[in-house]
Amino acid sequence: MALTVWRHPRPEGVAGLCVGARSDPPVHWRRAKRLARRIQAHARRHRLAHEVVTSPLSRCADVGDWLARWGWRHRIDAGLLELDFGAWDGRRWDDIGAAALAAWTDDFLQHRPGGGESLAALLARADRPPDATLAVGHGGWMLARRWQLESPGVAPRAADWPAPPRYGQGWRL
Repeated sequence: MALTVWRHPRPEGVAGLCVGARSDPPVHWRRAKRLARRIQAHARRHRLAHEVVTSPLSRCADVGDWLARWGWRHRIDAGLLELDFGAWDGRRWDDIGAAALAAWTDDFLQHRPGGGESLAALLARADRPPDATLAVGHGGWMLARRWQLESPGVAPRAADWPAPPRYGQGWRL
């Protein structure tokens, strides 16, 4: 069963901030509704069940709530959460400091940025995708899942880690 996962819509007021699993900036309702309509059209086009799994954070769950209003089944799966950046979460990237960022990139797989979650832990979560065909999640989870599928057994280096998908972009994983 193939999973199509969309990155949540662009949240409000996050430019320049480290945003992970601990912060939950709002998404304008129009953006959430617009992505829900795109998912609905995708499901219709591919004759998929009207069921969506989302991260528990509102920037994802709001999309699922719109679909639920239209008769869909909406389930929450904490496994889709973004990387937990610990004490960095919600701070400006510029304020985190070059030394802290270098410590992370030097040990990209095992370092726990801000005391949060290591990339190894995120990769382990991404290796257990939700039992669904449609999901709304976070860029970090999507990258980790794609890495697991395209580079199994290869430890990622910071220099090799790709850019996240655009807000609202869907990937078949």
